[in-house]
Amino acid sequence: MVSAFISKIGIQTDELIALLFLIQIFLFVLLISVNMKYKRLKRNYSMFMRGKDGKNLEESILDKFAELDKISRVTRKNEEQIRKMNKRIRKNYQKVGIIRYNAFQEMGGNLSFALTMLDEEDSGWVLNAMHSRDACYTYIKEIVKGESYIELAEEEKESLERAIFQEAYDFKDMDLKKLR
Repeated sequence: MVSAFISKIGIQTDELIALLFLIQIFLFVLLISVNMKYKRLKRNYSMFMRGKDGKNLEESILDKFAELDKISRVTRKNEEQIRKMNKRIRKNYQKVGIIRYNAFQEMGGNLSFALTMLDEEDSGWVLNAMHSRDACYTYIKEIVKGESYIELAEEEKESLERAIFQEAYDFKDMDLKKLR
């Protein structure tokens, strides 16, 4: 009966046996591959579950979630502190410009100076100390957003400019030979 069916299809018996043998080899290779993957999965599972039952595993997962919540709270607290610090820093004096000069020609040396101190928004003050043989005169002028409502002397203007454009002056004063 089987041979009558096979002969109607037109397949030779030895061809059918060879085809079944190839299928069997393919299935055997597939079985080995699946078995290797299963052993690897079983080994990983054993390492993961080592010394733990389901209850312990649940507790360790819940502990990790609690730890993540704690880290999240600390992060939010740190972010708020950083915002407060940045707000305070903007109001601190960050830019400084100073010019030494000879205010009175009868006096030798550059003992007089104009000192500018500005915050991030270029607001602050200019302190001018003029030194002579007889006395020392000091003046302070308020600076708001880089400008003074009181007229500034040349030295005070230069000190203000140095404070506002501090980075440019720092670069200009650098020894260019060191950069090469």
